[in-house]
Amino acid sequence: MAAILVVCTGNVCRSPIAEGMVREALVARFGKDAPVVASAGTAGWDGSPAMPESVAAAAELGVDVGSHVARRLLPEHVGDAALVIAMAAEHRERIARAVPEAAGRTFTLKELVRLLEALPPADPRAVTAETWSLRVADAEALRRKGSAIRPDDEDVVDPLGLPLEAYRAIAWELQGWCRRLVDGLAGTTIGSSTGGTGVA
Repeated sequence: MAAILVVCTGNVCRSPIAEGMVREALVARFGKDAPVVASAGTAGWDGSPAMPESVAAAAELGVDVGSHVARRLLPEHVGDAALVIAMAAEHRERIARAVPEAAGRTFTLKELVRLLEALPPADPRAVTAETWSLRVADAEALRRKGSAIRPDDEDVVDPLGLPLEAYRAIAWELQGWCRRLVDGLAGTTIGSSTGGTGVA
């Protein structure tokens, strides 16, 4: 069971990097009690490692995804997750069609960050490894009101087939959004950084 599930297409480029970055940020915040993070792909390349470029780009930012093994997304993966983070709107929509009851806890990464940042800031002294998911419910309530929606900029670009520089750009972008995600879920602590992207 994964408390947080990250989803892209093949589960070899974007989602392994994002999974590693979210996990690292949560462990830094909650230690051994950090929520479990996993990933899958809507057309997952079952059993494949992450693309070498993803491994290299993540490693340059201090995140090890070298042991990643891709898997195809199944309804039970979604059902087990308290939060599903999609790399693009197409993944969110596909999940909502396949598992309608999960629609309220499925967001694109950028969408969720913007919703969380539109809420009153979380108090890091009050948020625990057991209560962070209450922020997801608050974000969904805000989404139903039509707030913080930017359909023109929801997707993290798929770098498959592109050179290493493209993977580096995606990894850098993901690092910023993943840090902002954890700050939005658990509150900003001293020394926490929202770096990595200036895109709002």
